[in-house]
Amino acid sequence: MLDTSLIIGITSVKATQLPTQTSIATITLAELAAGTLAASDPKARGERLERLQWAQATFEAIPFDTAAAHAYARIYSAAITSGRKPRGGRALDLLIAATAISRSLPLYTLNPVDFKGVAKLMEIVAL
Repeated sequence: MLDTSLIIGITSVKATQLPTQTSIATITLAELAAGTLAASDPKARGERLERLQWAQATFEAIPFDTAAAHAYARIYSAAITSGRKPRGGRALDLLIAATAISRSLPLYTLNPVDFKGVAKLMEIVAL
């Protein structure tokens, strides 16, 4: 599964670094959609809209379902144990991680620090 940071920075990654089968979380689509609406500059808004549409057309979006909710409970606990706050600015990252765990998928990211404290529960691939 590809993290939102990787979708945003996909042009900085070689295709050979990515898995042959890729997916994203529906939460990634939510982050991309929110980012589009948050852009105050029309040019930036247009670029973000193009990225959102590209992601929707290119990747299977895996929903946050009951299995992901159960995985999130484990991630929440691991984050607290590691001294990290599981809520706030990085909560969506943890929901994406839970989605990946629920499908036994590695998570590819440009920002591995976002998943500090939960790496022992899953495979994090830092690019």
